[in-house]
Amino acid sequence: MNLLFAIDNQVVDQLLTTLYSIHVNTPKQQFDVYVMQKDKLKKTAKITAFCAKLGINYHPIVLGKAFLEDVPVTNRYPEIIYYRLLAQRYLPDDLTRILYLDVDILVINDLAALYQLDLGKHLYAAASHSALTNNVTEPLNKIRLGNYEAESYYNSGIMLLNLQLIRAQVKTADIVDYIEQNKMALLLPDQDVLNGLYGHQIKKIPDERYNFDARHSPLYYALSNGQWDLDWVIKNTVILHFCGRDKPWKKDYHNRYAGLYKHYAYRTQQVLE
Repeated sequence: MNLLFAIDNQVVDQLLTTLYSIHVNTPKQQFDVYVMQKDKLKKTAKITAFCAKLGINYHPIVLGKAFLEDVPVTNRYPEIIYYRLLAQRYLPDDLTRILYLDVDILVINDLAALYQLDLGKHLYAAASHSALTNNVTEPLNKIRLGNYEAESYYNSGIMLLNLQLIRAQVKTADIVDYIEQNKMALLLPDQDVLNGLYGHQIKKIPDERYNFDARHSPLYYALSNGQWDLDWVIKNTVILHFCGRDKPWKKDYHNRYAGLYKHYAYRTQQVLE
């Protein structure tokens, strides 16, 4: 199972917590973890030791100073926005699929069904949170991004990548042109670009299972007429996503799933010690 992350020095511990949650809840899998980073991470030895203890193959992708010389980089469009868009340029050619994950997540059930999903001719698989906003923003996003064929507006924090098709169809020049032509309309640059250019080629997966927004438990409960309660989430949700500015590793975080995250973070530290 190939996993992809893109991080800096500030979230190494969060990466390890995510990896531990995957390791515990997705048994009998061999993991190859690719981590995109501008410069070699300061805690590389810590990551390497942790992965070795869990039997995970760690593959750092150090991009260096020559990264993205052919794309515009500004304060509004820093290098990091291109990591997910152009990851295929820096991954081994023999990889056919990879699962990209943000590090503000917990995996609390088996990832295998998501990873083995039949992508067909889709470039990506991702979840939408449109139901949480009652689909109010969907027409606005289609107008704003100019992609009227897209079924929904997708969150790019969890994405399954069909690398063979992406290498053939996702072009750097198209991304650069799209950013230049739509720069005044882009609010979340890399996510907007993915939706604007390729939203119609994204396979929709259920967010209540694969991208559960931890901020909105009451909304999920209401939308499901009480079905998606805490017991249902623990049994059925695969990925909890701690979206937004409030993060579970902060001391003042008091969301319903705070204790669960802190438990995994504690167990991660036990592995290290």
